[in-house]
Amino acid sequence: MTNEIVKMKIEDLGYDNFFESNRKKLNLDNFPIARVTAEYRGAYKVKNVSGEYLAKITGKQMFSALSREDYPAVGDWVAISEADKERAVIHRILPRKTIIKRKYSNKNEIQVIAANIDMAFIVESVDRDFNLNRFERYFAIANDGGIKPVVILNKIDLISKEELDLKADQIKDRFGDVDFILISAITNEGLDELKNHIIKGKTYCFLGSSGVGKSSLINKLLGKNIIKTESISSYTGKGKHTTTNREIYFLENGGILIDNPGMREVGMTDVNAGIDNLFDEITALAKGCKYNDCTHVHEAGCEVLSALKSGKLNEGKYLNYINLKKETEHYEMNKTERREKERKFGKFIKTAKKDLKKYKY
Repeated sequence: MTNEIVKMKIEDLGYDNFFESNRKKLNLDNFPIARVTAEYRGAYKVKNVSGEYLAKITGKQMFSALSREDYPAVGDWVAISEADKERAVIHRILPRKTIIKRKYSNKNEIQVIAANIDMAFIVESVDRDFNLNRFERYFAIANDGGIKPVVILNKIDLISKEELDLKADQIKDRFGDVDFILISAITNEGLDELKNHIIKGKTYCFLGSSGVGKSSLINKLLGKNIIKTESISSYTGKGKHTTTNREIYFLENGGILIDNPGMREVGMTDVNAGIDNLFDEITALAKGCKYNDCTHVHEAGCEVLSALKSGKLNEGKYLNYINLKKETEHYEMNKTERREKERKFGKFIKTAKKDLKKYKY
């Protein structure tokens, strides 16, 4: 056992009173607690003050899981038992303080991106990736998960100061007082400002498309090239999936970072609250609409449409709001349908068991 591990405290991994109080409520005092630091196919890497283990969940957990949300995710705190010095079994997931999740692009299933995050760095590059609507999608899922979003505009060395000022103004005009950092992983400009956002014992998640420079920024913060990176195509301007697994990294200053594979799409789940908080201007206007169930698309007496026509409301912001709402409603509708199918199936199983008892000798 190294001196580094001996000196480590559970708080250095992000543990706090929230998780400890839930551990006691669940009567898990007899189990060691560890944090999920990486997710693989069918297995997890977990870490605590005693070391790192390759861990698997129990068959009981697999059987009782109703969705992907019931499985461990990177950032989760879990109760384990140690099989040996290198392997462990996960028995329970502690309640999550925060969560980032999205819908798979072609399915109605939820993908948990990471759990127990304090701040989400939403990274876009200043070239072809720059897109205000995509920022709003990330903001919505961060807000719904109880996580503060911070914008990172990367690769500022690729454009002129005039072009950069224009993009910065667009962000301010669309998102108001949102925190954003202008940075270059090549020249290190803005790197100190990024470091100042990272506090000991807090967990930070990097979100963005492939090729925006998330892994390069984390390598800069780590001070070494731990994460594999590749240059983007100069022909298409599109990045490659350099990060294939979610994984936690620990900085010398005590900050905790999660790198994520690049996401081509950010599908909406049941994030109505996050959307309403993000578009608070529209939410406030909606209170003055003639109808309580106003969709803000065609109704007479709609304050949102009135503000749009007068120019008070930004058209791009309005259109993105409507699109995100439609996605969320579609997901909710499908989720309700799934629940009804599950209810009917459960009823069928219950009836079948009763019928079997009748025919037993």
